[in-house]
Amino acid sequence: MLNVDEFSTDSGQPTEYESLITRGPHSLDAIPGAIYLCDRNGWLVSFNSEAVSLWGRTPALGENGDRFCGSYRLYTTNGTPLAVDECPMASTLIKGLNSRNQEVLIERPDGSRFVALMNIRTLRDQRGEIQGAINCFQDVSAHHAIAEELRRQASDLEDFFENSAVGLHIVSGEGIILRANKAELSLLGYSPNEYIGRHITDFHVDEPVIGDILNKLSSGDCLKSYPARLRAKDGTIKHVAITSNGRFEDGKFFNTRCFTVDVTRVHEAEVERQESDDRLAATYEAATIGIAEAGEDGRLLRVNDALCTMLGRSREQLLAMTFFDYTHPDSVEQDRELYARQVAGNLDNYVLRKRAMKLDGQPLYLDIHSSSVRAPDGRFRYGVRVIQDVTLARKTENRLRESERHMRNLLEALPAATYTTDAEGCITFYNRAAVELSGRTPQLGELWCVTWKLFNTDGSYLPHDQCPMAVALKENRPIRGVEAIAERPDGTRVPFTPYPTPLHDADGNLVGAINMLVDITERKQAEERQKNLIDELNHRVKNTLTTVQSLAAQTARNAKDANDGYTRFEARLLALSRAHDLLTKRHWGLTPLDLLAHEVLMPIFGQEPGRVVITGDAFNVDSRVALNLTMTLNELAINALKYGAMSTERGTLSVRWSVQPKPNGALLSLDWREQGGPPVFTPEREGLGSRLMKRCIERDLGGSFELDFSREGVRCRFSFTLAWDQS
Repeated sequence: MLNVDEFSTDSGQPTEYESLITRGPHSLDAIPGAIYLCDRNGWLVSFNSEAVSLWGRTPALGENGDRFCGSYRLYTTNGTPLAVDECPMASTLIKGLNSRNQEVLIERPDGSRFVALMNIRTLRDQRGEIQGAINCFQDVSAHHAIAEELRRQASDLEDFFENSAVGLHIVSGEGIILRANKAELSLLGYSPNEYIGRHITDFHVDEPVIGDILNKLSSGDCLKSYPARLRAKDGTIKHVAITSNGRFEDGKFFNTRCFTVDVTRVHEAEVERQESDDRLAATYEAATIGIAEAGEDGRLLRVNDALCTMLGRSREQLLAMTFFDYTHPDSVEQDRELYARQVAGNLDNYVLRKRAMKLDGQPLYLDIHSSSVRAPDGRFRYGVRVIQDVTLARKTENRLRESERHMRNLLEALPAATYTTDAEGCITFYNRAAVELSGRTPQLGELWCVTWKLFNTDGSYLPHDQCPMAVALKENRPIRGVEAIAERPDGTRVPFTPYPTPLHDADGNLVGAINMLVDITERKQAEERQKNLIDELNHRVKNTLTTVQSLAAQTARNAKDANDGYTRFEARLLALSRAHDLLTKRHWGLTPLDLLAHEVLMPIFGQEPGRVVITGDAFNVDSRVALNLTMTLNELAINALKYGAMSTERGTLSVRWSVQPKPNGALLSLDWREQGGPPVFTPEREGLGSRLMKRCIERDLGGSFELDFSREGVRCRFSFTLAWDQS
């Protein structure tokens, strides 16, 4: 068409508007696109069939017909109703300016809508006066949908990176930090200006470690839970586990993507439990988790790098297939049935172990945790599948069934209790670990926390609306460095550390939060055990020193000379030592009485069948009773070996005891009888040994002690009451 300025004011030729009117509506049908024509007052004067098809109706022409547009209803692209006298055609005729690439939302009489892209030009006569306007419009809904999907994906990736609960950072091939998320900066306490743009070596404590990391990544190796130490802004050292891989472009090392997990608390609390740490670290080192999104028919919509590596297929190959295609035929039917129930809404999620195959035919065993993402109206949108390669665990599960069960439970979704909420604090998701920690199955829509009851570490009650998750949402900030106690419905309590982190959309609006609850029961128990052991050790050392001091003093007072004193003191120390050895073997717990008697007497008398009889009721004694019995039996044995029945070849000894239940415990009675030895005479004065035995039985154990020096042989009888607890 010609520009208005090219018309001669008196050419006598018809104008564009007049030509279009003269040709009639059928001439417009030859134009590949929806077109309609309005006069200078906006009344529709002509349109083609494609415009009718898009409008879904045939408008009326001329005055009192349709004006400005032939659509049923008009809206702005954000859904706001648009009056016809405010539409692009009306604005063009009123202002006299052409309109290019304007978008409106057109609704047809059947209720369907589409986005229309409009290009409107005014039609003028030779004098430049507006005679009408022509509008060429087209349906661009498909382009809008593609653009929206791209925007959503970009928003998801940006939100995942920036608001992840795990520290993330990107490092260039030269080692310069290009980007870091909030968790990474919070971990080390730096601001973005203090952290981003600096070399990664500025923050690593161990220079060989960062050198090894950069060397491995530049060589194409992947790091999984690589241990390292980072220097925080306040000077503290953070122990972290780094998972990273390198990105290459045209064969050249370009940058790295690093996940930084703070393991400082675990490192400090679990040093003495290194064996357990090694086992857990090995589990993490061997773990490879794949994540995929699938449509209703199982076709893969999105996959991550780990899944590609796991299945030995490229991303393009996986996106062209369903997850049934790489499943072993023996497992297809079970997975298909469960997934169909999930799509239909009969299952929220399911866990399945199935067989699969790599591209090269290599078999795999996979643990699948499948869950649903649904639209607000309940329609199935897509399935999320968390996939773990458990081939190695499958091969060794007969020998390590309990360990494999632990690993499967740990990795079926996430290794710690995790749940999410919306912006108002209503729970929208929780994992299996959250059910186990709380001892209950939470309900979606509950507020703030999955636990039944909460308490502060000092034991005071903590309302749910004041818990760390509630504070994080109300103050729109992550909460770190706090501890709390969860009480289950059965009354048991679990100490834990929460990590609530707010989530935001691409515009920075608060849309919800994610929280991880780390069970620290073992750490608390280890601290309590360590305290108890130290207290017990102090008590044992004091008692032992007191006993040694008493032995030394009494032996010295009653010894004939220095050599005799040394010999007697050494014998009693050896007896005490044997008692300690026996109790140490039993971890200072309960000791069988028959074992104690044999351990004390046999080293003194040797193995002489028929000469020594040791028998009695089976019973366990605690460490206090064991020590006193050891000292008493040792004194009787030494005396029998030197002066009594065991000093001759024909002498015999019997040691018998019985245990009788009593209301307040049990009565232990022991009878020591020597026979066949040399004649026995009552000593003129009571010796140290007698006094030592009386002190052990009467004073320390609160019992009765009798020592009879009859001519046939020494006989000793004593008894005392002890606790009945045999656990």
